[in-house]
Amino acid sequence: MIKFDNVSKRYPGGFEALSNVSFELEAGTMAFLTGHSGAGKSTLLKLIAMIERVTRGQVHIDGLDVTNIHRRRLPFVRRRIGFIFQDHNLLFDRTVFDNVALPLVIAGYRHQEIGRRVRAALDKLGLLDKERMYPVTLSGGEQQRVGIARAVVNKPLLLLADEPTGNLDPDLSLEIMELFELFNQVGVTVLIASHDTGLIEQLDHPLLTLEHGRLTDVVQEFA
Repeated sequence: MIKFDNVSKRYPGGFEALSNVSFELEAGTMAFLTGHSGAGKSTLLKLIAMIERVTRGQVHIDGLDVTNIHRRRLPFVRRRIGFIFQDHNLLFDRTVFDNVALPLVIAGYRHQEIGRRVRAALDKLGLLDKERMYPVTLSGGEQQRVGIARAVVNKPLLLLADEPTGNLDPDLSLEIMELFELFNQVGVTVLIASHDTGLIEQLDHPLLTLEHGRLTDVVQEFA
């Protein structure tokens, strides 16, 4: 599903966020990406989501080389990917329903299909009774669930999450991770960037570790 071949990313000004990173994540896998602040976790996820472009090397997603993909093809390829941000990135002047519906509206789905998919996603995440509410009225955990619902409403093949539990307490954090496991169990490939090693060790999934932009370790499972 994800293949990096000697990937490097250098930003304007000369800062190299990733250096010669190579790994492969098979379809249907759930894995964690960890490392210190500034290790390159967010950059790696953005390269997968094609928010950033590589400086050197190649990135393949679901068998497709996206290294130099043409801008016109980006929307089609991105429909296969759901992205969850630490700070939710919700639109606070729109209802929960409208926030979750946004990817479907952009993709041009019909009104009836949008309603069906949005309510199915909200129901799965325990938010069906919140669809007319605004994000500002929700708790942090509920806002994160809205972000997850928006990421999965398109039924993506790949789900990326950047520090999705960074602002949540331990119980809520574990609850969110269990939601990711549920999506993984129905075939979605999941890659989660997190610095919470205590939480990661509670869950038996492969672990990729970055240090100063380099992949230093790949652990397939915890003992």
